Amino acid sequence: MRSALLLGASFLVFSFGSTPGAAADLGNGVTVSGGATLVSDYRFRGISQTDKRFALQASVTLAHGSGFYTSVWGSSIDDYVAQGADVELDLIAGYRRTFGGTTVDAGVLYYYYPGSGGGNTDFVEPYVLVAHTLGAVTAKLTANYAPSQSALTVGAGDEDNLYLAGDLSAALPDTPLTLTAHLGHSFGPSYLTIGEEYTDWSLGASYGVGALTLGLSYVDTDGTFITPSGRNASEAGLVASVSVAF
Repeated sequence: MRSALLLGASFLVFSFGSTPGAAADLGNGVTVSGGATLVSDYRFRGISQTDKRFALQASVTLAHGSGFYTSVWGSSIDDYVAQGADVELDLIAGYRRTFGGTTVDAGVLYYYYPGSGGGNTDFVEPYVLVAHTLGAVTAKLTANYAPSQSALTVGAGDEDNLYLAGDLSAALPDTPLTLTAHLGHSFGPSYLTIGEEYTDWSLGASYGVGALTLGLSYVDTDGTFITPSGRNASEAGLVASVSVAF
């Protein structure tokens, strides 16, 4: 089990992180896209994974016209997250279809922490997402369920974990500005919740300039998670980001 208090993770499809650019056509219905981000604090479900310091992140996605896709997302993390590991890799395989203004997306996410010294840190988390767009507004509901596995234990056997979230985004007409709002709840007990349930929320804005996106968000939770350095990784804070798509 990880020696630290927090488990970090983020997900390309759900996160306010790397933004894919115009996909490059590889032929036979296959496209590739990716991005890179510098973020002032890597927050996973409201909890800092970098001890409230900067993180570098990157992603790449291969998608097929049928709806199947696979992605790799990576971020630097603090060594308290996963027994000394300083990198998190999220390996994703899923299927996405759009029907009119509604998109359904489901798949499996594997959280991998190279450099954790053989510790029991990695786990699997299936997910499902339903989003609907009406004009400039998009509403999204997501559910991530990690079944019982030893990497999530808090000492009472193999625990599972459920995360439910809702998101709203609105693009302001005739501007490159998009406003976002998020509300999520982590159901415990498990390592992801430090044994307790908690709620996270955020308000943010992003501004696109060509392939570049500037972001700023206010993030908070009703939990208290103290890192080894003594910082409260779950308290309110502003998170700034600069992303480039390629």
